[in-house]
Amino acid sequence: MNRRNILWSTVSALGAAFAASRAKAATEDASSHKLKVVYHLSDADKVNFVLGNIQNHIDGVGGPDHVTLALVIHGPALKAFHWAQANPDVSGRISNFAKDGVELAACGNTMKAQNITLTDLLPGFVSAEKGGVVRLAELQSQGYLYLRP
Repeated sequence: MNRRNILWSTVSALGAAFAASRAKAATEDASSHKLKVVYHLSDADKVNFVLGNIQNHIDGVGGPDHVTLALVIHGPALKAFHWAQANPDVSGRISNFAKDGVELAACGNTMKAQNITLTDLLPGFVSAEKGGVVRLAELQSQGYLYLRP
């Protein structure tokens, strides 16, 4: 009987130690895991709404260090980001997003169609050379969650 109690106590202690180490590892994984999200914008009438969503996202997670964000723009919405036409609110938000590390990708196909280059856009943009939809798919394959508000 005594041997059985000793064996049972040893197995129980090992199980508890293993469970505690797994719980600690899970907590560390969760705290070090940064959510990755890509926002898709093509509708000109949703520019302010999407920019507001991105700011709410940054604020909601406690700042830009707690999330990896990308914004992919194509189609008619890209005109709102031409530096010569952009309103001050849009310019300010884009400037802040660029400082916060948000990837700002402009569709290469839309840029060709609108006959513009990166220098025509607000600072901070990169070109999605293969196209906006291709960039969206690439980011999703890298584990980004897709949002199209």
